[in-house]
Amino acid sequence: MGTILNNQIDVFMNVRQVSSYLHLNEKKIYALVNKRHIPATKVTGKWMFPKELIDKWMLDSTHNGLLHDRLIIAGSDDPLLYRVVLQFTESLGSKAVLTYASTGTRQGLDLLNAGKVDACCIHWGPEQESTRRHPSLLQQYSRHYDWVLIHAFKREQGLLFDATLLAETPEIPEIFDPKFRWSVRQPGSGGKRYLMEVLSKHGLNYDMLNITDTSLSEREAAASIALQKADIASGTRAIANEFGLDFISLGWEAFDLAIPRSIWFRHLFQNLIASIKSDLGQDIAYQLGGYQLSQCGNLVWGED
Repeated sequence: MGTILNNQIDVFMNVRQVSSYLHLNEKKIYALVNKRHIPATKVTGKWMFPKELIDKWMLDSTHNGLLHDRLIIAGSDDPLLYRVVLQFTESLGSKAVLTYASTGTRQGLDLLNAGKVDACCIHWGPEQESTRRHPSLLQQYSRHYDWVLIHAFKREQGLLFDATLLAETPEIPEIFDPKFRWSVRQPGSGGKRYLMEVLSKHGLNYDMLNITDTSLSEREAAASIALQKADIASGTRAIANEFGLDFISLGWEAFDLAIPRSIWFRHLFQNLIASIKSDLGQDIAYQLGGYQLSQCGNLVWGED
């Protein structure tokens, strides 16, 4: 490392290299680093700059990202957002690319922190705790200083089951009896976090559940019940309605979007929020059930 030959640039650049690459003096590079405006990491006392992230940072800085024609969303699964993304993508045609990958809250934040996605959907406990918990969760990541948190909607969280397959309709806390088979969410998902809090509230232990399946999304958990691989799973009212399952409500939660500040001003992101708030988005939310959209698009955290 240390030289730039035949237009080939190292994967990791030092201060001199990134200064040459960006046509800025080294003093300016240090100033950007100190303000945490440029992606960098310190290795054995020296600042190093990943070229891939430098290129992405430059593109994001162009007209505040307004000209970008793609938006990659990861994180928590949600049927309303999924449907809105499908409708929005259809309307865009070949003008832009919008993708939504269900990864769970933690993995989505890992991807956002690595600069691999543009936005991450998160939910991490009861709605009344979200204004404290969600920012606290984001602050565990090294690039949180560049993020803002935008509220998407509130949704009703609870337990899914099919009463036609059970001899009796389960009730809390009997629903946690080992005779019932559970499909649980993967570690790092907001669904698993919510379930563990419910168990704790009733003085019960997660290890006592009769777990027969692990699902990587709420849809997969609901499908597990529909396929009779499990009797009960955690999920939203919307998912229960989508699969024709019965539902026990455990309360409401906030569903928020963590994004870099530059993404906040992208036309694609702003239009996505507008699509959720639109008459079509409201209709989808009503049909699915268990949503409150009144504060959609509000800045929750991250304002300077």
